[in-house]
Amino acid sequence: MRTLIDCVGNTPLVEINQLNPNPKVKLYAKLEGNNPGGSVKDRAALNMIRSAMERGDVKPGMRLIEATSGNTGIALAMIARIYGLDIELVMPASSTRERTLTMEAFGAKVTLLESIEVCRDYAEEKGKQGDYFILNQFANPDNYLAHYKTTGPEIWRDTAGQITHFVSAMGTTGSIMGNSMFLKEQNPAVQVIGCQPTEESSIPGIRRWPTEYLPKIYDPQRVDRVLDVSQSEATEMTRRLAKEEGLFVGMSTGGAMACAARLAQELDEGLIVFIACDRGDRYLSSDLFG
Repeated sequence: MRTLIDCVGNTPLVEINQLNPNPKVKLYAKLEGNNPGGSVKDRAALNMIRSAMERGDVKPGMRLIEATSGNTGIALAMIARIYGLDIELVMPASSTRERTLTMEAFGAKVTLLESIEVCRDYAEEKGKQGDYFILNQFANPDNYLAHYKTTGPEIWRDTAGQITHFVSAMGTTGSIMGNSMFLKEQNPAVQVIGCQPTEESSIPGIRRWPTEYLPKIYDPQRVDRVLDVSQSEATEMTRRLAKEEGLFVGMSTGGAMACAARLAQELDEGLIVFIACDRGDRYLSSDLFG
């Protein structure tokens, strides 16, 4: 008999057909919305909480706290409930209502503030208090180690070691760091490409961090190339993925797919895998599909 925790990971890898601009290149999406909490963040949430408990960092009576733009918060709320832990999640007030309601459905306390940077400062200040434990996904090695232990091996297995390029949106950078570590250990020639928004763009799940807020887990040497993607490109590709590929995903996935398609056009051959971070139902109250 499987538990809910057993259902985290081993997500499908599906081929992109209609939107692949180069028939000489194979293009695949790793469908992380198939995790029980609906996003790639289930992996990091599970590894961060479970590892903290195994080390004894989380003491009886302590409350977890974390700043999040949405998906990590939902994943943490779900995993915390499984382990019987209380959690406070701090989010930008601009987050979609679906996210807040989902976290509250799991029993989490949700605090809304003006920006993710302010949320991070608030959570770090609370984390200094003895009755709170901050998971700090932006500086916590257990974030990227979740992908080193699970996502990377799954991609390597499901492509039979044929992957040549890995593409990922960059938020906390846990996904790109952990996958890069594993995939380059198997084959140093695998190219790792990160996606970030253009200066004027706002794309949920992808960040262009001010220097002082750059995630401490980020190592630029593990990323071979960074591509900029605009808000309009990400929006258009997200809508096209639903209408032409039948993949109902969020905006960060549209951004990653736009970068993957741009990359495919440059190649003579290859096998590209990109992370489809979450599901589109997280964005129905926004104008993404309007």
